[in-house]
Amino acid sequence: MNSNAIFDYLQGLQSRIVESIELVDGKRFLHDSWQRAEGGGGTSCMLEEGNVFERAGIGFSHVLGNKLPPSASLAHPEAAGRSWQAMGVSLVFHPRNPYVPTVHMNVRFFVAEKAGEEPIWWFGGGMDLTPYYGFEEDAVHFHRTCRDALHPFGHHYYPQFKKECDEYFYLKHRQEPRGIGGIFFDDFNGLGLEQSFALQRSVGDAFINAYLPIVQRRKDTPYGERERDFQAYRRGRYVEFNLVYDRGTLFGLQSNGRTESILLSMPPVVKWRYDWKPEAGSAEARLYSDFITGRDWLTDKQSV
Repeated sequence: MNSNAIFDYLQGLQSRIVESIELVDGKRFLHDSWQRAEGGGGTSCMLEEGNVFERAGIGFSHVLGNKLPPSASLAHPEAAGRSWQAMGVSLVFHPRNPYVPTVHMNVRFFVAEKAGEEPIWWFGGGMDLTPYYGFEEDAVHFHRTCRDALHPFGHHYYPQFKKECDEYFYLKHRQEPRGIGGIFFDDFNGLGLEQSFALQRSVGDAFINAYLPIVQRRKDTPYGERERDFQAYRRGRYVEFNLVYDRGTLFGLQSNGRTESILLSMPPVVKWRYDWKPEAGSAEARLYSDFITGRDWLTDKQSV
């Protein structure tokens, strides 16, 4: 299987997103290329202490090997004993202003091959939004953009991938969603290689339009210590999810990936408190009651 076109697309996507974020923030990303001893490597692009983003990390990786990591072989025993390669772009942007939401996006490709047999391959990816202070127009815009990226491939994909996102980005020990969701898909090969790749490209290409209008709308909103304090508290949920549940983090660590690149998603400032509850009727309480609920943001005809 020739995966050069996928490789080229993913590298180009990373570059385009970096350029777009630099225009918004005014500060340049650090580009840090690395090699993996077992095979492959990547480039981690990091912006820290920016004007808009306190921390923004976007990594491209292409890793390969002869033995699957446990997290992959358990889920895909049919791929055991094959040579494999995985490539993808993954990003998490943590804004400085608490009224701007944190965002995550990932698109990836995996293939396991063995001489004389058909390759086993799949795509995965998606994007999800994690606000600290919720705005319905932002949530509707983000979900509408996700829906529109998927519609050319079948109207059933958005509700299917939204459901998978709500289920995946859920903190079971807290019994709460991580944010307002978006779309998530994995092990996807149902459209054949060319059209499955086209779907992944459509998702990757939609990211800038899904997120940057929200950034522009909220980045100059006045805020104080109360909002920053709540932002740091809610970032704790992000850390908990990434370290306890995230399959990509586990795969990266088990495959001897570069730790600095795997953990670039972590926020720079985080707080935990014992059994803290927001004040009833506050904007902080409204995040819990109105936003991180697994809500269907596109059911209102006015939003469609």
